[in-house]
Amino acid sequence: MIIQHPSSAILTGCTEAHLIALEDGALIHNQMQTAWYKLCQAAAANGMEIRIVSAFRSFQRQAAIWQAKCDGARPTYDLQQQQVPVSSLNGLAKLQAILLYSALPGASRHHWGTELDIYDAGAVAPDYQPRLLPSEYQAQGPFTKLNQWLSTEAVKFGFFRPYHQYRGGVAAEPWHLSYAPIAKPYLQAFNIATLSACLQRHPIAEQHCVLANLTQLYQTYVTNICEENE
Repeated sequence: MIIQHPSSAILTGCTEAHLIALEDGALIHNQMQTAWYKLCQAAAANGMEIRIVSAFRSFQRQAAIWQAKCDGARPTYDLQQQQVPVSSLNGLAKLQAILLYSALPGASRHHWGTELDIYDAGAVAPDYQPRLLPSEYQAQGPFTKLNQWLSTEAVKFGFFRPYHQYRGGVAAEPWHLSYAPIAKPYLQAFNIATLSACLQRHPIAEQHCVLANLTQLYQTYVTNICEENE
């Protein structure tokens, strides 16, 4: 697979030119469709029905989520799944509370079309709404089988989980899959200058504090991921 050097627009979620729509309407990178179908087929052979909760997210969509989190209009949780009163926080502490589960606009891996939040629809009722909580994927959770299966099988199709374990940045997200053949070179192509330029063009909530702490945020929440073999 030949991966072209991605434009800054692709890296920061400001274009959809690199995407293709699946049957369910989800947008993914046009070079990972075959690998995705093979993963789903293998899961089906093991009694699981993989469905997508979230795939590509644009800068605008991520910025809207970010704004709602900063305003307290969407709940923010800590590692113990307890709701955090974001309105009582200021500065870097506020950013860190939000970034535990929500990416900075312009720096979300979901911008690339290589990232998928998934669940096993065959393990729950048709009207079940996945909450994407660790408890759903652990112990007696409905998606424990999928979680265990992905731990050994995802890599065979080129996928890995960048937030498989908590490393002091983004919380553990067992539902988050990344397509390594594209995502790895995209991360290598991404840098603080690209992110800063995007935010200068498209200001977001808490803009001053974000830019003042951008180097720390980049190192903690963007490049700080689990490797493929973890």
